[in-house]
Amino acid sequence: MPNGQWYPPEWPERIRALAAGELTPVAPRRAATVMLLRDRAGGAPDHDGARSAGPAGSTGPAVHMLRRRASMAFAAGAYAYPGGGVDPRDHDRLIGWAGPTRDTWARRLGVDTASAQAIVCAAVRETYEETGVLLAGGSAGTVVADTTGAGWEADRKDLVGRELSFADFLDRRGLLLRSDLLGAWARWITPEFEARRYDTWFFVAVLPPGQRARNASTEADRTVWIGPGEATAAYDKGELLMMPPTVSTLRQLQPYGTAAEALAGAAERDMTPVLARARLVDGELVLSWPGHDEFTKRIAPADPATAPGRPREQSSPSGGPR
Repeated sequence: MPNGQWYPPEWPERIRALAAGELTPVAPRRAATVMLLRDRAGGAPDHDGARSAGPAGSTGPAVHMLRRRASMAFAAGAYAYPGGGVDPRDHDRLIGWAGPTRDTWARRLGVDTASAQAIVCAAVRETYEETGVLLAGGSAGTVVADTTGAGWEADRKDLVGRELSFADFLDRRGLLLRSDLLGAWARWITPEFEARRYDTWFFVAVLPPGQRARNASTEADRTVWIGPGEATAAYDKGELLMMPPTVSTLRQLQPYGTAAEALAGAAERDMTPVLARARLVDGELVLSWPGHDEFTKRIAPADPATAPGRPREQSSPSGGPR
């Protein structure tokens, strides 16, 4: 039984073109995405009445996920976390800031100080734009308790439309970005043969008290709070479509009993970038992600059952099809 790994049908052709020198890789755009967590007990209702997906009696943290609209050019129909590209305006403007210094974040993320600020800003801004959850407060020890209301919504829409910079938004509201509410978790770079490439930093954060997540994104047609274990089980059954980075980070979240434990555990995460590799082995295309064997795909165009876009199933270390 196939799983729910997102796999564009044009990839085999693009991989061969890259190998033949007929395709020039595009530079990846920097981006950030956030695994927003909250604790649950037995599928308890969220603040807005929505229940977490999962069997009755489920405990442990749930993660907020959105399903990308079928009309999206990249990963249409796939479940993902809120996130998006870095805004160049966040590089050179002094942002209201609390928590670890920009230099500390630069070392953690493996970039220069200005880039670190922009990446962290992207994580906080995109989370607010797509869920209404804001990781900011009036002081280093506080966080906004409520982001509902016409004024907040107008500011959020101006951020989405890039009519308002994140620095100006924070200044207008008298807020500091709470970088201590984020933990850097992983870094994945879109393969060189993909037409749309992203260098994406994955973060983890806990839903602040009093705030609620909602579907505020124009790119999503559904959102859900779901346990990492339930999400990966549905992926393994082919019921949820996801990209390898999403599946990998969900599996990594499963051992944690609470959202706070996961946030604390982020400090120990390896931030070495993960970049897919493609090679020809006896005429067969082998696509792999170093350190993540479960996502390996083998494509043999001569076999009708595995024509481009239909990778041959292979056994994973756990024995299931991959």
